[in-house]
Amino acid sequence: MTRRTVGGLLPVLLAAAALTSCSSDADSGDGAKAEKSAAPAARTAAKGGTVGGAGSGCELPVTFDLAKDWKPKAVSVDPESELAELGTQGPVTMVCEIDAKPAGNLGFLRVWQGKGGSTSPRETLEGFVKADENASKAAYRQVTAGKLTFTEVSYTLHSELMGEDRPARAFAVPTPKGPVVVHLGGLDSDEHREMLPAYELAKASVRVG
Repeated sequence: MTRRTVGGLLPVLLAAAALTSCSSDADSGDGAKAEKSAAPAARTAAKGGTVGGAGSGCELPVTFDLAKDWKPKAVSVDPESELAELGTQGPVTMVCEIDAKPAGNLGFLRVWQGKGGSTSPRETLEGFVKADENASKAAYRQVTAGKLTFTEVSYTLHSELMGEDRPARAFAVPTPKGPVVVHLGGLDSDEHREMLPAYELAKASVRVG
């Protein structure tokens, strides 16, 4: 299994600030507004594999389906590294990057993991979003996939690099090994929209273990 370290990830993680910032000035809104803002995409991508199990590229407390040609690589964050803060967002640490470039898009699905099992998915996502100063207009909702119930957030990110506001989404799943966050950003709004079916596939197929 190929494993990236934060020390060897400087170009990738510096690009992450442009590709997928996540944030702190969040507004959860009322329930009706949140439900409307976080309406799921109408379609999911064609399945190309599964990530999370042994030999899948990233061993995780969850498994979910990957869109065709998306490539996962494990990430290891050294807490003593000067770059550790680039691999940590609020209560979670990056553990996996799933690259969309082989499928023709610029962006990643990134998987983050927290410690302990006492924090709810909603609390985990709130901490994740609030850790980025560029986020706003966060809307949370409860999601069910199979027998699993978890929380999703849709929000807006302001990109100084691109000079625009663009959408971002993430969902958080509770596991015995700590909460897991799966996040989709994108270089710009068009890239985010094109990659959204891959995110929806992951969300619809996620399961613990």
